[in-house]
Amino acid sequence: MSARITILDGPLGTELLRRGVALPAPAWSAAALGDAPDVVAAIHREYAAAGATVHTTCTFRTQPRWLPDWRARVTTAVGLARGAVPAGHRVAGSIAPIFDCYRPDLSPPEPGPEHARLAQALVEEGVDLLLCETFPNVGEGLAAVDAAVLAGAGRVPVWAAFTPGPDGDLLSPEEIAVGCREAAARGAAAVLVNCLPATSALRWLQPVLDLDLGLPVGIYANAGHACDGLGWGADPAQAAARYVELARQWVAAGATLVGACCGTTPATIAALAQAFRTTEDR
Repeated sequence: MSARITILDGPLGTELLRRGVALPAPAWSAAALGDAPDVVAAIHREYAAAGATVHTTCTFRTQPRWLPDWRARVTTAVGLARGAVPAGHRVAGSIAPIFDCYRPDLSPPEPGPEHARLAQALVEEGVDLLLCETFPNVGEGLAAVDAAVLAGAGRVPVWAAFTPGPDGDLLSPEEIAVGCREAAARGAAAVLVNCLPATSALRWLQPVLDLDLGLPVGIYANAGHACDGLGWGADPAQAAARYVELARQWVAAGATLVGACCGTTPATIAALAQAFRTTEDR
């Protein structure tokens, strides 16, 4: 019997923009928690209807450093996700780089305490897992994993996702493999690569799979460049079909956690769910 594939959700930030929600700095997607909570909830519902069973909270930019009301926004974000998806689906608390997911040079020298505050808040709000995601700086990513593992206290699993960036030039495949190996050693329950061009994603995924860590390995790639036809205004059905063609390679290689990132849509998640629904699910 083929391995069961867990379908993750898709992006919140670019999907909010696609629906006309303004996302000003520094809050970015977290701005929608106050300005358009109904749209955030609607996106969560659509991903659930599409077939996702793991839903990421809109806490990518709720770091204490940037938002005076960050703690209230964490409460809102978790509540919106929990209220929008069916019972039994998992809510993943997003913990992201403090400064910028595409500027590893801006990672602070001691990021642990800030990540610890967010991780603890997410645990207090009752998330099912903590997702340390889109880290282009392995050191900061591992600091976030350490904080999340401590906050989870063995009751809330931690997933770790590293990114080489939209152009694949921030971390090499070897560096991401090292980060995943170390994250697993520090207590991560799953390791992933994310926010990398879907068309070349296997280059970064394969070295992680080759580690044979004994943990679930996952991927949620982005739509790449507009000319790739995987998102960014491309016909949703055609874009989703092309994404699934690439995802079949990832699953054949051994990935068991599969979702999508920037520029994709709920149609992408629906196509993934249809493609990888196991026999016992049908």
